[in-house]
Amino acid sequence: MSDVVEKTLTALPSLLSLDSHSGSTKLSSSSKLGTLIRGITELTSKHEEEKLLQRELASIKEQVSSPNTSMRQMKELMVRAIYCEMLGYEASFSYIHAIKLAQQGTALEKRVGYLAVSLFLNESHELLLLLVNTVLKDLQSTNLIEVCMALTVVSQMFPKDMIPAILPVVEEKLNHPKEIIRRKAVLALYKFYLIAPNQVQHIHNKFRKALCDKDPGVMTASLHIYLQMIQDNPEGYKDLTASFVTILKQVVGGKLPMDFNYHSVPAPWLQIQLLRILAFLGKNDQSTSEIMYDILDESLRRAEINHNITYAILYECVKCIYTIHPKSELLEKAAKCIGNFVLSTKINLKYLGLKALTYVVQQDPKLALQHQMTIIECLDHPDLIIKRETLELLFRITNAQNVTVIVEKMLEFLRANKDDYTTIDLVGKVAELAEKYAPNNEWFIETMSTVFSVGGDTMQPDIPNSFLKLLSEGFDSVEDDRKLRLFAVDSYVLLLQRQPGKLPQRFLQVISWVLGEYSHLRGELEAATVLRLLAKLLDMKSTSSETKTWVLMAMTKVCEDGVGVSVAQEVCETYSGSLDTALRQRAQELQHLSQDCDLRAKVLPQEAGLEPLEVDSSLSFLDGFVSEALVAGAAPYKPLHQRQEELAQAKALSMEPYGLPISVSSCSIADRQSPTLLSVNSGLSGDSPELSQKGVSSTLKLDGVKRVWGRQGYLVQRDPVEDCDRVEVTRPLQSPDQQGEADGPPSPTRTPKPTLQPEQEKQQLASSLFVGLGSQSSLCLMGKSEPTTQRFGRKAKSPVQSVGTSEQISNSFISASSLAKNLLDSNLTSETSVPPLEQTSRLSHEPTVANGACEVELTDRDMKEKSPSVIGDNGLAAADAAPREDRDGLKAVSLSTHLPAEFSELGHSEISPLASNQSLDVSACHVQEEDSLALVVFMYNSSDSDIPHILLELHSDELEVSCECDSRVQEARSCSVAVCQYSLTVKKPSVHVEVVGIVSYQLSVGTSQSLQFSYKLPLTSFIRPLIVSTEEYGTMWLDFSHDTKQKLTPISAGQEPLMDTLNVLKKKLKLHVVEIIGMEGIVACRVLRDQPCLMHCRLHAGALSMWLRSPVPDLPDCLMYHCQRALQEP
Repeated sequence: MSDVVEKTLTALPSLLSLDSHSGSTKLSSSSKLGTLIRGITELTSKHEEEKLLQRELASIKEQVSSPNTSMRQMKELMVRAIYCEMLGYEASFSYIHAIKLAQQGTALEKRVGYLAVSLFLNESHELLLLLVNTVLKDLQSTNLIEVCMALTVVSQMFPKDMIPAILPVVEEKLNHPKEIIRRKAVLALYKFYLIAPNQVQHIHNKFRKALCDKDPGVMTASLHIYLQMIQDNPEGYKDLTASFVTILKQVVGGKLPMDFNYHSVPAPWLQIQLLRILAFLGKNDQSTSEIMYDILDESLRRAEINHNITYAILYECVKCIYTIHPKSELLEKAAKCIGNFVLSTKINLKYLGLKALTYVVQQDPKLALQHQMTIIECLDHPDLIIKRETLELLFRITNAQNVTVIVEKMLEFLRANKDDYTTIDLVGKVAELAEKYAPNNEWFIETMSTVFSVGGDTMQPDIPNSFLKLLSEGFDSVEDDRKLRLFAVDSYVLLLQRQPGKLPQRFLQVISWVLGEYSHLRGELEAATVLRLLAKLLDMKSTSSETKTWVLMAMTKVCEDGVGVSVAQEVCETYSGSLDTALRQRAQELQHLSQDCDLRAKVLPQEAGLEPLEVDSSLSFLDGFVSEALVAGAAPYKPLHQRQEELAQAKALSMEPYGLPISVSSCSIADRQSPTLLSVNSGLSGDSPELSQKGVSSTLKLDGVKRVWGRQGYLVQRDPVEDCDRVEVTRPLQSPDQQGEADGPPSPTRTPKPTLQPEQEKQQLASSLFVGLGSQSSLCLMGKSEPTTQRFGRKAKSPVQSVGTSEQISNSFISASSLAKNLLDSNLTSETSVPPLEQTSRLSHEPTVANGACEVELTDRDMKEKSPSVIGDNGLAAADAAPREDRDGLKAVSLSTHLPAEFSELGHSEISPLASNQSLDVSACHVQEEDSLALVVFMYNSSDSDIPHILLELHSDELEVSCECDSRVQEARSCSVAVCQYSLTVKKPSVHVEVVGIVSYQLSVGTSQSLQFSYKLPLTSFIRPLIVSTEEYGTMWLDFSHDTKQKLTPISAGQEPLMDTLNVLKKKLKLHVVEIIGMEGIVACRVLRDQPCLMHCRLHAGALSMWLRSPVPDLPDCLMYHCQRALQEP
């Protein structure tokens, strides 16, 4: 704390110039503010602080009222008043003096006056009217500082009614020669648009001029206005799509000044703003979306630097791609980006991945299937935020088939949760899912009982109101309605017979209403029994007055002759003299209606809930009473807004508290809103309505190590044993058809299930959570008449399965049905159709355009064992999932011995397995030669029979592929290795290039088979040094037209950072350092074949400015990316 205070005291003189000596670095000992701060830090109690601040405020008030106080002294007094207000002590007497200081002082004193006004007053404060003329005068001033201060105040706070007075002046500032004035004018207009959009409609063309301003800061400021306007009306700004795309291209290409860069990322916040604008423009518009496909692809590729700000850009790119009209290539890259986030070990990235997955899962539910095991692991993650976001994701993918499992997971989290904020959110979600997808009546009642118990009194009143409305209105079937109400009555009677004192108040209110309305449906349940149970609630000390009114009303409905009347009379004697008016009224009603059965039958008919109610909203039946009262001299009724206006005009005290909770729904059960509106995190964009919360005691009770924060500060840590709001409701009763089993208390333990291994349990949970998301899994589990003990039964595995793709490969090679089969076949109770291997082969055998096609020659190499099916990092295996036990021969044999002789002395990459099936295994590696890059493909025949014919086809969008094999293969004998060699050169530079291949062959039995794979290489594999002189370098530099600039972090460990940095780039990227002169260096390289690129490096102020030029359009950007990675990697 002392360090913070010392830094504050050190910074204040430079900010406020309080010390009389220029150049002072410490707060003057004579400064009243310094004395005040030191005095506060030395106090030991809140009471002493209050006494000190009250004396300080009295002193300030006396000095500001003195006519001898100078403007300089007034400036210091305003700073002290600001500090007191910051600590929560009102200094309203200083408000008018702050306005005077802004009107009369010098530039420095004006700054303090404007600062005080912006902190003291709000937009509706009446004193702001006194500031209008001052702002208008300063806007017309020739002093740039005064104009800037006035525009700053206008953009922060200004009366809505006074906008027309200064709007013309602010418009003129859009043409000011100084960019800072134009930028602040744009921000002021943005403020006007937010509070009064109709008053700035006529200057929309000037917004377009600001968008095209030569200063990037002005252009950036205009994007705030356009984001808001496009969000309100995207159709009106479709013509600007090309402009926004052009701006984003320039930003991504590093065309802005280096000042806009953040950690070597060009203007990241500007990129995020533009991506959000493009998402609104491209939504449901194919033609507009096609304009932005290229730049979105470029943004994804550029934002691969490992830094938090690039992760934010990737997140916005993913949201934009899934919002606009879809394009398959972009969707695949976005899905891969989400996968990288979700699979990351860093908690922040994992949360970002879950957030993105929650957003896109509504457009592509199958994407959740690809990461189902990771999502399962996130349910047990130690970080509560990860757990909560995972539950949000599961909420988005809930359907009628997986609702039971997802709701169970949500309730498990709620039982352990201590945060009211999270409880309100999840309780609303569980209530919505239970009402929407309930499989049967019993499950619905049990789930809602748990919701009421776990949610406690913090839940929104809309949830119990909706539940009671559903019970009251019922369904189309009268028999179903009766069963639902009977099960609710049986459940709640059993709960009251146990420990009702631990149930929350709102749950007790629901129980009272249900028993009062429908306890008569259970014929063997005597009314006297229900009355005694309800009377016990009245005797509990924890029962609130509101709950007691619900209980008395329920007793009024249930009361009958005999014992029930005597119980009712005892209750009436107790509460007839209550000080609570509502309780006294309900007791009187109970007393009179219990004695007059005929009157009770008319007032409270048992079947009233089944009849539609006609509500007279105008209260016309009171017209006679109102007329008589007016004649007698009563005051006429005034609406609420009229009364408030009169109170404000009369300067009367307003007893309304600040920060009243927003009333989301009325107390009646007529108008219900969806619990989704009550969810704090249900909005996809992150903006949710503010929720009212239960009041929290100011006393801190720290029961655990972790502290939980809520909207009002610390939340009380409540003991789960003593907390009546956190009681878990066990299964209360069997269904009405199984009533005979409920005579005794139900056992809390269920039938034990067979113990499963952890991995099997995860697979079973995954199949239950993600059922219904696959394209082929259109099954219905809700059609069964009786619920089974285990709703998601495991079925036997199919002998043929498909293997999922690797992370680096597009999943276009594998059919969606086979993927869904592999992911969902664990626990489904109905069959899912899976295409056989032959069908997959036919799908894979589509005609493919290849740059090179080669029929390979086999070499006779006998191997004693077979190889297993493997999936490499660079390939996709579309093979059967039932590996043969004897297929491990490939591990025992070194494929490097099969390399061509000319490569024996050259270095090669690791031989990576790409794809395999029952008869063939494909692997590959690449060899770097001086003027070429060779790709060597190994194919091992692991079957017991010969293969008559093999055809290997390769193609790539980025590479030229040429085959160097000239012989055709007629037969491939068993247990032999075939080697094929290709030459690769770059035709279209990219950060990573990919070769896609198909191996087609026919077995002796006549069945056609094929294997698909891909092999990915970095562009650095194709980079070679370019040996040129300094003169040749200068000539080439002038001839090249495509360039990019960026500022990087150099290697600063040694004496010569420039030399060390260039040596690292030379070693990792195979560059040629042409010459180093002082703090500048020139470097040259080429990409196979004959694609040169030149680099100019300059070290200044600890940063390395790099400028790349090349005749190839995309090559400088790709090489800049690899330079960044080379300098960042250890």
